[in-house]
Amino acid sequence: MAALDNDRLEEAMGKVFTELGVSCTAPLVVLGDRLGLFGALAGAGPLTSAELAARTGLVERYVREWLRGVAVAGYLGYDPGTDRFALSDEYAAVLADETAPTSLIGVFPGFQALWADLDRVEEFFRSGGGMGWGDHHPALGAAQERFSRPAYVHGLIAEWIPAVDGIVAKLEAGARVADVGCGYGLSSILVGQRWPNSVVTGFDPDDDSVAHARAAAAKAGLDGRVAFEVADATTYPGQGYDLVTFTDSLHDMGDPEAAVAHARAALADEGAVLVIEPLAADRFEDDFANPYARVGYAISTLVCTPSSLAQPGAAALGAMAGEARLRDVLAAGGLTRIRRIAQESAPVNIILEARP
Repeated sequence: MAALDNDRLEEAMGKVFTELGVSCTAPLVVLGDRLGLFGALAGAGPLTSAELAARTGLVERYVREWLRGVAVAGYLGYDPGTDRFALSDEYAAVLADETAPTSLIGVFPGFQALWADLDRVEEFFRSGGGMGWGDHHPALGAAQERFSRPAYVHGLIAEWIPAVDGIVAKLEAGARVADVGCGYGLSSILVGQRWPNSVVTGFDPDDDSVAHARAAAAKAGLDGRVAFEVADATTYPGQGYDLVTFTDSLHDMGDPEAAVAHARAALADEGAVLVIEPLAADRFEDDFANPYARVGYAISTLVCTPSSLAQPGAAALGAMAGEARLRDVLAAGGLTRIRRIAQESAPVNIILEARP
């Protein structure tokens, strides 16, 4: 200890202690979401704990402690003169309004899955192997669907797919779309709702995810236009697809090059492949300035890399592959005309259009 630099030691302790605070606040954020506390605070102006408890039908003493915990974390404003707490409109757009493009509340419940599966991931470090998405705690799939919805509504449907050259006219007239690695089916359903003349088929190797997707499509009244099948990325059926999408799924696959090659073979003439991946730099040292990188590498370690290593091929591309590596994968699979699109509307994603 005598050889340690005291200033750097204090910096290290402060950094880790701050992280402890962040980690401990996450369950409070989940409670605020589940119990409707953020929703009750949104647009309500300053409230006492008693007033918020009355609005939500909750026990005041618990509400008071929750308010204080979330306020010292910086999520709420506090007036000591009136003992009232307030949620600003800006924080409400992140924590209380799931329709906002800035909503991030959906990711917090997924932490339950990350902790629940930690022992299994720890063993993979020692023995190798991995686990598919369907093997994780069910909170993970639900959180992924909920977290992705704002980005897909405001990005995928409104900006990213329309940026693919010539695709909107085809979708409006009636196109065939394959959504590969569709998970719970959110992206497939949104495409079907936006372009009702088109037929969308989502493919995923996980039975439970496909069952969830089918139920969601039926609930949305999309039976017959949006279908889901259990199949992996290298064996799904069909030809003549005008658009094949990989919505945050290519890096999870055991053999992404084979997945791209299969997509190429399934394309119609002048068809296109759309690849959506997390934002990452081509050089790791440049990711230190990437605001998404911390989340991306953590999820990649705990979920995405184990997913690939559980499959034949075990390429372990990782969630943070970067554009250059993604281009190499696409070219190896036979898609050589590649361009990055929709950059302005994708602050934490890489969006690539690829064609043979």
